[in-house]
Amino acid sequence: MLNLSIIFLALAILAAILGFGGLSGVAASIAQILFFFFVTVWLVYQILGRGGSDDRI
Repeated sequence: MLNLSIIFLALAILAAILGFGGLSGVAASIAQILFFFFVTVWLVYQILGRGGSDDRI
């Protein structure tokens, strides 16, 4: 899921290099929103104890 943030960030950097300012801003905004969304979901899972390692054998 976090791969989407990285893809949109790469798209934003590429668009900025090529001079597409509007597309660059949109892609960067989407990457930022997705990143914070996935970090929030990860924190909720950690707090609820459903994330991390599983010690069951």
